Amino acid sequence: MPRSEPAGWGWFDPPSPSSDGESGRDMARLAARLFSSGDGEALLRHLREMTLDRCLGPDAGDPALRHLEGQRHLVLHLLALVARGRAEG
Repeated sequence: MPRSEPAGWGWFDPPSPSSDGESGRDMARLAARLFSSGDGEALLRHLREMTLDRCLGPDAGDPALRHLEGQRHLVLHLLALVARGRAEG
């Protein structure tokens, strides 16, 4: 019997790499090329510092936490695309 997920939480799971198809591979290669220059690397460093290397204090409200987590998700997605594009050559 397949395990059922709670309703409303499916959007939280990232798409599986096999479902990306050719356009996903194209996006990964494009991201790798885009961020391969010195400027691209500097931009990725800046995005990482703003999101992944940042923590909010104990008085941060729920909206601020959710906003930062959304930013982190986007930056991690970009980093994953770059890594996959570099691995695929």
